[in-house]
Amino acid sequence: MNSLERAQADIQNLPEEAQALLIDFIAILKKRYVEPRQTTDDESTYEKFKSSGFIGCASVEEDLSTTYKQVLAEQWTQKHDHR
Repeated sequence: MNSLERAQADIQNLPEEAQALLIDFIAILKKRYVEPRQTTDDESTYEKFKSSGFIGCASVEEDLSTTYKQVLAEQWTQKHDHR
């Protein structure tokens, strides 16, 4: 009997609650050790972020990269200036 067959037999002999826990553990391992998505060398960084869903996950002003200090100062004042 090979190790896979032995493991299957051991799992079948476990109570249902233990089998459910094992299934949950396997799902966690599958998420942790998922194979990385293969990317081509000509796929741009923008395309990688776009396909990951990172781009478009928030909505902000278009010029925020240049006005972030002003926006942050205004929001900070609105939030904490309760005198």
